[in-house]
Amino acid sequence: MRQLWAPWRLAYIQGPQHEGCIFCAAAQADADDTSLMVFRGRTASVLLNLFPYNSGHAMVVPTRHRSRLADFGDDEVLELIRLVDRTVRVHERVLRPEGFNIGLNLGKAAGAGIEDHLHIHVVPRWVGDTNFMPVLGDTKVLPEHLQVTRTRLAAGFADLAAEEESAPRGAHR
Repeated sequence: MRQLWAPWRLAYIQGPQHEGCIFCAAAQADADDTSLMVFRGRTASVLLNLFPYNSGHAMVVPTRHRSRLADFGDDEVLELIRLVDRTVRVHERVLRPEGFNIGLNLGKAAGAGIEDHLHIHVVPRWVGDTNFMPVLGDTKVLPEHLQVTRTRLAAGFADLAAEEESAPRGAHR
């Protein structure tokens, strides 16, 4: 069995807890670069994880503060799933990963660091993206600054939206 180790995340798990919900704060923030917001939809948004497993680790987050899929309307769930797909397509264009881990952690026992506000992780992966640095050196190497990644992905979302807007009706995904 292969194991993915992420010991650098222990600082996040055991670190001080922030007051309020970081996802609600990001949705209300005026500055997208400060909140690492990449895209704002009608009922959900995409932002980068401040403590990423990998470069480009994004989270698709509904605007409403709820913890379970059953707590959302069909339109909200549909936008969440469509934003997961759009996030994958933007990452493929901008970062060119070789695969993805996509998932929900529902409840603390399942690994949810923020269990009161549902969010879907989209983690781009590359063959060999885990090496000795995090395992032996307790250090995760990210090849570019989070703000640079945020800017690149935000531009990718804008480009994709413009393409979809100009496509014949029903032609985009």
